[in-house]
Amino acid sequence: MNGLHLIGDIYRCRGAHDTLTRRAALEELCVGECRDAGLSPLGAYFYQFENAEGEPAGVTGTVVLAESHLAIHTWPETGDATLDVYVCNFSRDNSARARQVFRRVIEVLAPAEIVAHEVVRGRLPVGA
Repeated sequence: MNGLHLIGDIYRCRGAHDTLTRRAALEELCVGECRDAGLSPLGAYFYQFENAEGEPAGVTGTVVLAESHLAIHTWPETGDATLDVYVCNFSRDNSARARQVFRRVIEVLAPAEIVAHEVVRGRLPVGA
């Protein structure tokens, strides 16, 4: 189960507002970036929240990957989002692919501030 988990808290996004508020735009971005990086999307579920006036508000979504997953949640009221990209490195090292997806989604959102963490998961092989 060795893998890499990238975790980002993304603040005051200045990118396309539709990406924070429109389910289809965010899903297209996330699935597309996973594919472009060479990962294998198996399915996606994105949910559109609405404000009190029935207009699009935040979005929460997950892309299930053969290699693991991407999860994203947006708060357009404050321009914030959280992003998790986790990949398993069992049959090949997917770390560079995960970093590419993470970087590209953040570039599109264009935040003023990012708090990011990389967590190596699993155990190293005996003798490593």
